[in-house]
Amino acid sequence: MGGHTSFVTSVAFSHDGKRVVSGSDDNTVRIWDAETGQTVSGPFEGHTNAVTSVAFSHDGKRVVSGSDDHAVRIWDA
Repeated sequence: MGGHTSFVTSVAFSHDGKRVVSGSDDNTVRIWDAETGQTVSGPFEGHTNAVTSVAFSHDGKRVVSGSDDHAVRIWDA
């Protein structure tokens, strides 16, 4: 699986340390395996501008992203 096609603007570890979520200037969110570096989910598409912040929910089931498009989105991880 490929990676982002533009600058990565935000990253965060899941609470269990097994996954990393990233947001990018390519307007997408991706979830990565923290050990292998492979994409495990995404790209999540829907933002119309750069994703500037990302975070996992405490239970790791959802990801929230904020964007320069003035939107906050919640995704199933």
